[in-house]
Parts: sequence; C-alpha cells; structure tokens
Amino acid sequence: MTQFDDTAEQEYVLGTDAAELRRLGFQHQVWAATTARLWELARFAPGQRVLDLGCGPGYATADLAPLVGTDGEVVAVDVSRRFLSSLEQLVAARGLHNVQWHEQDAAALDLPAESLHGAFARWVLCFTPDPSAVIAGVHRALAPGGRFAVFDYANYEAFTMAPASAAVDRVIAATGQSVRLHGGDFSVGRNLPHLMHAAGFDVTHIEPIVRVARPGDALWEWPATFFANYLPVLLELQLITAEERDAFVATWEARTADPSAYLVTPTMVGVIGVKR
Repeated sequence: MTQFDDTAEQEYVLGTDAAELRRLGFQHQVWAATTARLWELARFAPGQRVLDLGCGPGYATADLAPLVGTDGEVVAVDVSRRFLSSLEQLVAARGLHNVQWHEQDAAALDLPAESLHGAFARWVLCFTPDPSAVIAGVHRALAPGGRFAVFDYANYEAFTMAPASAAVDRVIAATGQSVRLHGGDFSVGRNLPHLMHAAGFDVTHIEPIVRVARPGDALWEWPATFFANYLPVLLELQLITAEERDAFVATWEARTADPSAYLVTPTMVGVIGVKR
C-alpha cells in the first residue's frame, strides 16, 4: 500500500477523520440510487474511461468500476491523501483492477487532454472557490462528445423541518455561512448550466433533486449524521452558541419522536453537459 504523509494533508471543511469516513459511507448508500440514475442519464457504460472528481474515500468510484467494466477505467482524483489511502484500501478489498487515482486539486486538474469519455462530480463544486476552473479542467480532459454529470446543491437553506423550528433554521443558516467562509457556495447549482455552457458544454439535462424523509427512514439519518459531526465545527467557528447547539439537538430529538414530523432535503440539481 502507498504510504501517504498526513503532515501534508489538506483538510476539508468537513474533515477527513474516521467519523467522517463512516458518515460518507452512509451518505453514499442513501444517495446511491439517485446517483446511479444520473450516471445512466449521462450514458456511462462499459469500455469508457470515466473521472470521479473529488472522489473522497472512493465509495462512488467503487460503484463506477463495475459499470465501466474490465475494458473501461475509473480515474479517481482528490486532494486529500487520507481519502486516497482509504480509496486504495477499498479498491483492494473489492478486487477492482480498473481504477487509478491521483492526488490533485479539482481546480488544477492535470489529466491528459481528451482522455476521458465521462466525468462525475457530486458535492464538489459547492466547496471550491473557483467552480469555473474545475469545469474548464474537466472540459479539457474530456474527448469531444464526452459527458460531465454534476450533482450539487442549488439552495442548501431550503432545507425544511416540519413542524417548523427556529433552532434548526439557525443551524442550517450557520452551515451555509461556514461554507462561504471557506470560499464555497451551497447555491452553486443555480449557476451550473451557465458555467458549463460558457466552458464549452451543451447542457442536455437539468433536473431538481429533492426528497422527503420521515422519522425512521434512512434518509432521516442523513442530516442527523452530518450534524453530529458538524455541530462542533460550527461551535468552534463561533457561528453558533452552545445554547443554539443544545436547542438544535433537543429539537431534532423531539422531531425524531414525532410521528407527524418530516423533513425536505435541501434543493439540489443534477446537470449533464456534453463537450462541444
């Protein structure tokens, strides 16, 4: 196994520790069907060379590998050495032989020109200060006719908890603010079609991605696991107070016990562009 030097680790806003690895694995499972549908719409298929941009610990990469088959290849790119080390272990555990990975910044993508048939990015562009640079790099790496499928937030603060809660609304707003402080934008999906067209893509598909969850659903636990890890970050950044944290936790517990409660996920979009 390749040994990575964690002293040079470039940390994500959400972290790369063991708790975040577990959360990302659960998140991938919850959103796997939605993701696979977007891949189908992008016509990812056996024999293709497909990029998983901002691959993290490799959960989507490991699902893409059987899709492109032994005659295809998945190219996984991430800036985190810890995540790439986890990806390497996952690839070995699943016996996958059609995956290569590179430690690269998504905004400074360095892959051979016109070497890819497809590319995928899920919750990547929302964290980068320069999404145009990311899109331009993908465009260079795709062959003409190659497809770029993006799954990202269009309006994070549209997250809805019912019955309504000022405590939940406060934490949702603070989360969006924390991403902006790090140069990201949880509304990047609003601009994606424009940015992709300007970079040389014909945008062939745009769809809203919104789901409803009830207590007891797996999807209900998706934000719950996120905030279990992220409330301490918001507190450390002084974007919420201890009292606001406690109010959020108490409200979440009350809604989880309420059979009439529901939540609506933040508004997301699936966008597919074809390289001109």
